[in-house]
Amino acid sequence: MKNILSNTLLYPATLLCATLFACQSGTTEQTANETSTVDSTTSYTFNTTPSWSDEFDQEGLPDTSKWSYDVGSKYDGWGNQELQYYTDADPKNVQVKDGLLHITALAEQKEGKDYTSTRLVSKGKGDFLYGRFEVRAKVPKGRGTWPAVWMLPTEDKYGGWPESGEIDILEHVGFDQDMVHISVHTKDYHHSIGTQKTAFKKIDDASGQFHTYRIDWTPASIKGFVDNVELFSFANEGTGSKAWPFDQKFHWLVNLAVGGFWGGEKGIDPKAFPATFVVDYVRVYDLKK
Repeated sequence: MKNILSNTLLYPATLLCATLFACQSGTTEQTANETSTVDSTTSYTFNTTPSWSDEFDQEGLPDTSKWSYDVGSKYDGWGNQELQYYTDADPKNVQVKDGLLHITALAEQKEGKDYTSTRLVSKGKGDFLYGRFEVRAKVPKGRGTWPAVWMLPTEDKYGGWPESGEIDILEHVGFDQDMVHISVHTKDYHHSIGTQKTAFKKIDDASGQFHTYRIDWTPASIKGFVDNVELFSFANEGTGSKAWPFDQKFHWLVNLAVGGFWGGEKGIDPKAFPATFVVDYVRVYDLKK
């Protein structure tokens, strides 16, 4: 990642390691730290009823009591050299219909950019410390698309990226169809210094079928799952915020980027647009006390 920006500056859409580009189809990589000195014997459980969710059952624009918008094309394409302009509540780019959220990237010029799309954020409307975070979604097809469901710190307790952390629940690039990624980023563990913590897996028909993506976030670890199968585990080593900034509230982001240092690494297929990212629901289940 070439540009690292503070969350207070609306920093990058996703910050996944460039070395992942060399991964081979059909493989799974686990690079998370398996060592923990923080109460590793505790068995954590979660409530079975969501404390916060959006089922996307109300037709029209997304619920403004839960979602706001990041708008524009700031900071060199949100720090990732992305090519889209994120619009503000434009029904061409975002709609709820038939019980599903649709985020659509269009090939149209706006404010000097050749594409438009949407980035939803729950900051100030849905902020969470620990819990089970789940999304059911279908990613778009097409070279140049870069959808993500992820989380950022609400207050940047330890400073700008990567000091205050990032959690990527789902990340996908259209040139590597059916490969999905889960990652975390911290000051000690991020791709810019070659210490990234990430996992990836090829799944069946990521664009044609809904799949469920989730992370279980506790004081001891962050674990990632695809269709209820554990893919990723990152332990709290007990060494402080440089390794574990995940003791503060985070919020959701749901977006569809176009191009960028990773999404556009193999170019953009103009026939891929309009491209639509479809989300069935997002849910939060509280960690049991």
